[in-house]
Amino acid sequence: MKPADIFKISIPLFFSASLFTSCLKEKDDDGPVPPPSGSGPAVNYDWIKVADSAQLSMNYFWSASDKVYLNSNTSSAWGNYWPNAHALDVLVDAYLRTPSPALKARMDDLMTGVRVKNGNTWLNYYYDDMEWMALACLRAFQATNDNAYRDITNTLWTDIKKGWSADLGGGIWWRKDNPSKNAPSNLPAAILAARLYKQFNNADDLDWAKKIYAWQKTVLYEAASGWVYDNIDKTGNKNLSWKFTYNQGTFLGAALELYKITADATFKNDAIKATDYAVSSGQLTSNSVLKDEGGGDGGLFKGVFVRYLTKLIIDGDLPADKKQTYISFLLKNGQSLWSKATNKSLILFNTAWDKMPGNSTDLTTQLSGAMLMESLATLKKLNLID
Repeated sequence: MKPADIFKISIPLFFSASLFTSCLKEKDDDGPVPPPSGSGPAVNYDWIKVADSAQLSMNYFWSASDKVYLNSNTSSAWGNYWPNAHALDVLVDAYLRTPSPALKARMDDLMTGVRVKNGNTWLNYYYDDMEWMALACLRAFQATNDNAYRDITNTLWTDIKKGWSADLGGGIWWRKDNPSKNAPSNLPAAILAARLYKQFNNADDLDWAKKIYAWQKTVLYEAASGWVYDNIDKTGNKNLSWKFTYNQGTFLGAALELYKITADATFKNDAIKATDYAVSSGQLTSNSVLKDEGGGDGGLFKGVFVRYLTKLIIDGDLPADKKQTYISFLLKNGQSLWSKATNKSLILFNTAWDKMPGNSTDLTTQLSGAMLMESLATLKKLNLID
Protein backbone atom coordinates (compact mmCIF):
# COMPACT_ATOMS: atom_id res chain seq x y z
CA MET A 1 0.00 0.00 0.00
CA LYS A 2 1.31 3.43 -0.92
CA PRO A 3 1.27 6.35 1.51
CA ALA A 4 -1.31 8.15 -0.57
CA ASP A 5 -3.64 5.19 0.02
CA ILE A 6 -3.00 5.19 3.76
CA PHE A 7 -3.82 8.81 4.52
CA LYS A 8 -6.84 10.80 3.44
CA ILE A 9 -6.24 14.39 2.48
CA SER A 10 -7.73 16.54 5.20
CA ILE A 11 -6.31 18.11 8.34
CA PRO A 12 -6.08 21.74 9.42
CA LEU A 13 -2.60 23.19 9.45
CA PHE A 14 -1.57 23.05 13.07
CA PHE A 15 0.64 20.93 15.26
CA SER A 16 -1.16 19.04 18.00
CA ALA A 17 -1.21 15.87 20.04
CA SER A 18 -3.32 14.33 17.27
CA LEU A 19 -0.55 14.78 14.71
CA PHE A 20 -0.01 11.13 13.87
CA THR A 21 -3.53 9.87 14.48
CA SER A 22 -5.03 12.42 12.09
CA CYS A 23 -5.05 12.49 8.32
CA LEU A 24 -2.71 14.62 6.26
CA LYS A 25 -4.04 17.77 4.66
CA GLU A 26 -3.30 18.67 1.09
CA LYS A 27 -2.12 22.14 1.93
CA ASP A 28 -2.79 25.30 0.10
CA ASP A 29 0.15 27.65 -0.11
CA ASP A 30 0.47 28.06 3.65
CA GLY A 31 4.03 29.27 3.50
CA PRO A 32 5.43 32.53 2.28
CA VAL A 33 6.08 33.05 -1.41
CA PRO A 34 8.73 35.65 -2.20
CA PRO A 35 7.40 38.70 -4.01
CA PRO A 36 8.76 39.58 -7.46
CA SER A 37 12.10 41.33 -7.33
CA GLY A 38 11.77 44.87 -6.03
CA SER A 39 8.03 44.53 -5.43
CA GLY A 40 7.63 45.19 -1.74
CA PRO A 41 8.78 44.30 1.74
CA ALA A 42 10.70 41.19 2.66
CA VAL A 43 8.71 38.06 3.38
CA ASN A 44 8.28 36.93 6.97
CA TYR A 45 8.73 33.21 7.45
CA ASP A 46 6.91 31.50 10.31
CA TRP A 47 9.47 28.77 10.94
CA ILE A 48 7.44 27.08 13.67
CA LYS A 49 4.53 26.53 11.28
CA VAL A 50 6.91 25.53 8.50
CA ALA A 51 8.46 22.90 10.77
CA ASP A 52 4.96 21.70 11.67
CA SER A 53 4.17 21.32 7.98
CA ALA A 54 7.37 19.36 7.42
CA GLN A 55 6.47 17.01 10.27
CA LEU A 56 2.96 16.50 8.91
CA SER A 57 4.38 15.68 5.48
CA MET A 58 6.18 12.67 6.92
CA ASN A 59 2.79 10.91 7.00
CA TYR A 60 3.09 10.47 3.23
CA PHE A 61 6.06 8.16 3.86
CA TRP A 62 4.59 6.16 6.75
CA SER A 63 3.39 2.57 6.38
CA ALA A 64 0.75 1.96 9.03
CA SER A 65 0.90 -1.78 8.38
CA ASP A 66 4.70 -2.23 8.52
CA LYS A 67 5.31 0.57 11.03
CA VAL A 68 8.26 2.00 9.11
CA TYR A 69 8.89 4.92 6.79
CA LEU A 70 8.92 4.04 3.12
CA ASN A 71 11.59 4.73 0.53
CA SER A 72 9.61 7.58 -1.02
CA ASN A 73 6.12 9.03 -0.88
CA THR A 74 5.21 6.91 -3.93
CA SER A 75 6.96 3.68 -2.94
CA SER A 76 5.80 0.56 -1.11
CA ALA A 77 9.39 -0.48 -0.17
CA TRP A 78 10.67 0.38 3.28
CA GLY A 79 13.22 3.18 3.54
CA ASN A 80 15.96 0.97 5.06
CA TYR A 81 17.65 1.05 8.45
CA TRP A 82 19.69 4.24 8.59
CA PRO A 83 17.08 6.59 7.05
CA ASN A 84 14.53 5.25 9.53
CA ALA A 85 17.03 6.01 12.30
CA HIS A 86 17.05 9.62 11.13
CA ALA A 87 13.26 9.52 10.97
CA LEU A 88 13.31 8.69 14.68
CA ASP A 89 15.62 11.66 15.20
CA VAL A 90 13.14 13.93 13.40
CA LEU A 91 10.30 12.58 15.55
CA VAL A 92 12.40 13.44 18.61
CA ASP A 93 12.78 16.97 17.22
CA ALA A 94 8.99 17.25 17.08
CA TYR A 95 8.58 15.72 20.54
CA LEU A 96 11.02 18.17 22.09
CA ARG A 97 9.05 21.07 20.65
CA THR A 98 5.58 19.67 21.40
CA PRO A 99 5.54 16.51 23.52
CA SER A 100 2.50 14.32 22.98
CA PRO A 101 1.39 10.71 23.52
CA ALA A 102 0.76 10.41 19.79
CA LEU A 103 4.37 11.27 18.95
CA LYS A 104 5.65 8.84 21.57
CA ALA A 105 3.40 6.14 20.14
CA ARG A 106 4.75 6.79 16.63
CA MET A 107 8.32 6.52 17.94
CA ASP A 108 7.52 3.24 19.67
CA ASP A 109 5.77 1.87 16.58
CA LEU A 110 8.75 2.80 14.44
CA MET A 111 11.10 0.86 16.67
CA THR A 112 8.84 -2.18 16.46
CA GLY A 113 8.71 -1.97 12.68
CA VAL A 114 12.42 -1.36 12.14
CA ARG A 115 13.42 -4.31 14.30
CA VAL A 116 11.17 -6.64 12.31
CA LYS A 117 12.44 -5.32 8.98
CA ASN A 118 16.02 -5.72 10.23
CA GLY A 119 15.57 -9.44 10.89
CA ASN A 120 14.31 -9.12 14.48
CA THR A 121 17.60 -7.69 15.69
CA TRP A 122 19.04 -4.24 16.23
CA LEU A 123 22.46 -5.29 14.93
CA ASN A 124 23.33 -4.41 11.36
CA TYR A 125 26.01 -5.16 8.77
CA TYR A 126 27.02 -1.49 8.60
CA TYR A 127 28.65 0.10 11.62
CA ASP A 128 27.62 3.60 10.57
CA ASP A 129 23.96 2.57 10.30
CA MET A 130 24.02 1.22 13.84
CA GLU A 131 25.67 4.43 15.05
CA TRP A 132 22.84 6.52 13.65
CA MET A 133 20.25 4.30 15.28
CA ALA A 134 22.10 4.48 18.59
CA LEU A 135 22.33 8.28 18.40
CA ALA A 136 18.62 8.58 17.67
CA CYS A 137 17.70 6.14 20.45
CA LEU A 138 19.87 7.99 22.94
CA ARG A 139 18.05 11.22 22.09
CA ALA A 140 14.72 9.42 22.37
CA PHE A 141 15.72 8.13 25.81
CA GLN A 142 16.75 11.60 26.92
CA ALA A 143 13.49 13.09 25.63
CA THR A 144 11.10 10.46 26.99
CA ASN A 145 12.99 8.75 29.83
CA ASP A 146 11.88 5.41 28.37
CA ASN A 147 14.56 2.86 29.25
CA ALA A 148 13.75 0.78 26.16
CA TYR A 149 15.59 3.37 24.07
CA ARG A 150 18.54 3.34 26.46
CA ASP A 151 18.75 -0.44 26.17
CA ILE A 152 18.78 -0.31 22.36
CA THR A 153 21.56 2.27 22.50
CA ASN A 154 23.66 0.10 24.79
CA THR A 155 23.14 -3.02 22.66
CA LEU A 156 24.29 -1.16 19.57
CA TRP A 157 27.25 0.54 21.25
CA THR A 158 28.57 -2.81 22.46
CA ASP A 159 28.58 -4.13 18.90
CA ILE A 160 29.92 -0.91 17.35
CA LYS A 161 33.05 -1.04 19.49
CA LYS A 162 33.86 -4.43 17.99
CA GLY A 163 34.45 -2.64 14.67
CA TRP A 164 37.64 -1.00 15.96
CA SER A 165 40.94 -2.59 14.99
CA ALA A 166 44.63 -1.70 14.93
CA ASP A 167 44.68 -1.93 11.12
CA LEU A 168 45.46 1.41 9.44
CA GLY A 169 46.44 2.82 12.82
CA GLY A 170 43.03 2.32 14.38
CA GLY A 171 39.51 3.37 13.48
CA ILE A 172 36.19 1.58 13.03
CA TRP A 173 35.52 -0.40 9.88
CA TRP A 174 32.70 0.76 7.62
CA ARG A 175 31.00 -2.63 7.60
CA LYS A 176 31.58 -6.11 8.94
CA ASP A 177 33.54 -7.47 5.99
CA ASN A 178 36.19 -4.79 6.67
CA PRO A 179 36.71 -3.20 3.21
CA SER A 180 37.52 0.31 4.45
CA LYS A 181 37.49 2.68 7.38
CA ASN A 182 35.35 5.73 6.80
CA ALA A 183 34.40 9.08 8.22
CA PRO A 184 30.78 7.84 8.30
CA SER A 185 31.71 4.91 10.54
CA ASN A 186 33.97 6.86 12.88
CA LEU A 187 32.60 10.34 13.39
CA PRO A 188 29.05 9.38 14.44
CA ALA A 189 30.69 6.85 16.79
CA ALA A 190 32.76 9.63 18.35
CA ILE A 191 29.62 11.73 18.81
CA LEU A 192 27.83 8.76 20.35
CA ALA A 193 30.68 7.95 22.73
CA ALA A 194 30.91 11.56 23.91
CA ARG A 195 27.17 11.79 24.48
CA LEU A 196 27.13 8.50 26.34
CA TYR A 197 29.85 9.85 28.60
CA LYS A 198 27.85 12.99 29.30
CA GLN A 199 24.71 10.98 30.01
CA PHE A 200 26.14 8.14 32.10
CA ASN A 201 29.59 9.39 33.20
CA ASN A 202 31.45 6.26 32.12
CA ALA A 203 35.08 7.33 31.65
CA ASP A 204 35.65 4.56 29.11
CA ASP A 205 33.16 6.21 26.76
CA LEU A 206 35.12 9.46 26.82
CA ASP A 207 38.30 7.52 26.04
CA TRP A 208 36.55 6.01 23.03
CA ALA A 209 35.37 9.42 21.83
CA LYS A 210 38.86 10.87 22.06
CA LYS A 211 40.65 8.00 20.36
CA ILE A 212 38.13 7.71 17.52
CA TYR A 213 38.30 11.45 16.89
CA ALA A 214 42.10 11.48 17.06
CA TRP A 215 42.30 8.69 14.49
CA GLN A 216 39.91 10.49 12.14
CA LYS A 217 41.78 13.79 12.44
CA THR A 218 45.14 12.11 11.86
CA VAL A 219 44.13 9.87 8.94
CA LEU A 220 41.08 11.37 7.22
CA TYR A 221 41.35 15.14 7.54
CA GLU A 222 43.15 17.95 5.76
CA ALA A 223 44.06 20.37 8.53
CA ALA A 224 45.05 23.21 6.21
CA SER A 225 41.62 23.46 4.60
CA GLY A 226 39.20 21.71 6.98
CA TRP A 227 38.22 19.12 4.36
CA VAL A 228 37.18 15.81 5.90
CA TYR A 229 38.20 12.85 3.74
CA ASP A 230 35.61 10.13 3.29
CA ASN A 231 37.50 6.85 3.57
CA ILE A 232 40.69 4.82 3.45
CA ASP A 233 40.55 1.29 2.04
CA LYS A 234 42.12 -1.70 3.73
CA THR A 235 45.27 -1.37 1.58
CA GLY A 236 45.84 2.20 2.79
CA ASN A 237 44.57 4.13 -0.24
CA LYS A 238 42.67 7.27 0.74
CA ASN A 239 39.75 8.64 -1.24
CA LEU A 240 40.88 12.15 -2.11
CA SER A 241 37.99 13.08 -4.36
CA TRP A 242 34.71 12.74 -2.48
CA LYS A 243 33.50 15.86 -0.67
CA PHE A 244 30.30 15.55 1.30
CA THR A 245 28.36 17.79 3.66
CA TYR A 246 27.76 14.65 5.77
CA ASN A 247 31.45 14.32 6.63
CA GLN A 248 31.86 18.01 7.42
CA GLY A 249 28.80 17.85 9.67
CA THR A 250 29.81 14.79 11.63
CA PHE A 251 33.36 16.06 12.07
CA LEU A 252 32.19 19.38 13.47
CA GLY A 253 29.66 17.49 15.58
CA ALA A 254 32.31 15.25 17.13
CA ALA A 255 34.65 18.18 17.72
CA LEU A 256 31.84 20.14 19.36
CA GLU A 257 30.94 17.29 21.71
CA LEU A 258 34.54 16.98 22.84
CA TYR A 259 34.86 20.74 23.26
CA LYS A 260 31.76 20.79 25.48
CA ILE A 261 33.27 18.09 27.69
CA THR A 262 36.90 19.24 27.82
CA ALA A 263 36.73 23.01 27.17
CA ASP A 264 39.79 22.48 24.96
CA ALA A 265 39.65 25.24 22.34
CA THR A 266 41.44 22.99 19.85
CA PHE A 267 38.21 21.06 19.39
CA LYS A 268 36.18 24.23 18.88
CA ASN A 269 38.67 25.49 16.32
CA ASP A 270 38.44 22.14 14.52
CA ALA A 271 34.67 22.46 14.42
CA ILE A 272 34.88 25.96 12.98
CA LYS A 273 37.46 24.89 10.37
CA ALA A 274 35.30 22.01 9.14
CA THR A 275 32.22 24.22 9.10
CA ASP A 276 33.92 26.98 7.16
CA TYR A 277 35.03 24.47 4.53
CA ALA A 278 31.39 23.55 3.96
CA VAL A 279 30.01 27.07 4.18
CA SER A 280 32.70 29.23 2.61
CA SER A 281 35.06 27.21 0.40
CA GLY A 282 32.67 26.96 -2.54
CA GLN A 283 33.18 23.20 -2.69
CA LEU A 284 29.80 22.32 -1.20
CA THR A 285 27.68 25.37 -1.95
CA SER A 286 26.35 27.34 -4.90
CA ASN A 287 25.36 30.94 -4.20
CA SER A 288 25.61 30.15 -0.47
CA VAL A 289 23.04 27.33 -0.74
CA LEU A 290 24.18 23.78 -0.04
CA LYS A 291 24.60 21.81 -3.25
CA ASP A 292 22.42 19.04 -4.55
CA GLU A 293 23.95 15.74 -3.39
CA GLY A 294 21.31 13.56 -5.03
CA GLY A 295 18.64 11.29 -3.62
CA GLY A 296 19.12 7.92 -1.95
CA ASP A 297 21.78 8.03 0.75
CA GLY A 298 22.99 11.40 -0.51
CA GLY A 299 19.60 12.91 0.18
CA LEU A 300 20.34 12.82 3.90
CA PHE A 301 23.76 14.44 3.78
CA LYS A 302 22.67 18.07 3.99
CA GLY A 303 20.33 17.33 6.87
CA VAL A 304 23.17 15.78 8.85
CA PHE A 305 25.30 18.87 8.29
CA VAL A 306 22.47 21.19 9.28
CA ARG A 307 21.76 19.28 12.50
CA TYR A 308 25.31 19.62 13.77
CA LEU A 309 25.81 23.16 12.52
CA THR A 310 22.74 24.14 14.54
CA LYS A 311 24.30 22.55 17.63
CA LEU A 312 27.50 24.49 16.99
CA ILE A 313 25.57 27.76 16.77
CA ILE A 314 23.78 27.06 20.04
CA ASP A 315 26.50 25.40 22.11
CA GLY A 316 29.80 26.35 20.49
CA ASP A 317 30.69 29.56 22.36
CA LEU A 318 31.36 31.11 18.97
CA PRO A 319 32.61 34.64 18.33
CA ALA A 320 29.61 36.87 17.61
CA ASP A 321 30.50 37.46 13.97
CA LYS A 322 31.08 33.77 13.29
CA LYS A 323 27.82 32.82 14.98
CA GLN A 324 25.91 35.34 12.91
CA THR A 325 27.54 34.12 9.71
CA TYR A 326 26.35 30.59 10.40
CA ILE A 327 22.86 31.72 11.38
CA SER A 328 22.57 33.75 8.18
CA PHE A 329 23.75 30.75 6.19
CA LEU A 330 21.08 28.48 7.63
CA LEU A 331 18.45 31.16 7.19
CA LYS A 332 19.30 31.62 3.52
CA ASN A 333 19.15 27.88 2.95
CA GLY A 334 15.78 27.64 4.67
CA GLN A 335 14.34 30.53 2.71
CA SER A 336 15.60 29.03 -0.53
CA LEU A 337 14.23 25.56 0.23
CA TRP A 338 10.82 26.79 1.33
CA SER A 339 10.30 29.40 -1.37
CA LYS A 340 12.04 27.76 -4.35
CA ALA A 341 12.28 24.01 -3.74
CA THR A 342 9.12 22.88 -1.91
CA ASN A 343 6.09 21.40 -3.63
CA LYS A 344 3.52 23.28 -1.53
CA SER A 345 0.55 21.11 -2.48
CA LEU A 346 2.20 18.15 -0.74
CA ILE A 347 5.03 19.80 1.21
CA LEU A 348 7.70 17.77 -0.56
CA PHE A 349 11.30 18.92 -0.63
CA ASN A 350 13.78 18.66 -3.48
CA THR A 351 17.34 17.36 -3.44
CA ALA A 352 18.37 20.77 -4.77
CA TRP A 353 17.36 23.47 -2.32
CA ASP A 354 16.89 26.02 -5.09
CA LYS A 355 14.78 24.08 -7.62
CA MET A 356 11.18 22.91 -7.48
CA PRO A 357 10.56 19.14 -7.08
CA GLY A 358 7.87 17.07 -8.70
CA ASN A 359 5.28 14.96 -6.91
CA SER A 360 7.67 12.33 -5.57
CA THR A 361 10.74 12.56 -3.38
CA ASP A 362 12.89 10.15 -1.42
CA LEU A 363 12.53 9.69 2.33
CA THR A 364 16.14 10.78 2.76
CA THR A 365 15.53 14.01 0.88
CA GLN A 366 12.40 14.76 2.87
CA LEU A 367 14.22 14.14 6.12
CA SER A 368 16.96 16.62 5.22
CA GLY A 369 14.36 19.27 4.51
CA ALA A 370 12.56 18.53 7.75
CA MET A 371 15.86 18.81 9.66
CA LEU A 372 16.50 22.23 8.18
CA MET A 373 13.02 23.44 9.09
CA GLU A 374 13.37 22.05 12.62
CA SER A 375 16.73 23.81 12.88
CA LEU A 376 15.17 27.14 12.00
CA ALA A 377 12.24 26.53 14.37
CA THR A 378 14.79 25.93 17.13
CA LEU A 379 16.69 29.11 16.29
CA LYS A 380 13.39 30.99 16.24
CA LYS A 381 12.43 29.69 19.71
CA LEU A 382 15.82 30.87 20.98
CA ASN A 383 15.21 34.30 19.41
CA LEU A 384 18.26 33.92 17.21
CA ILE A 385 16.23 34.62 14.06
CA ASP A 386 13.05 36.57 13.36
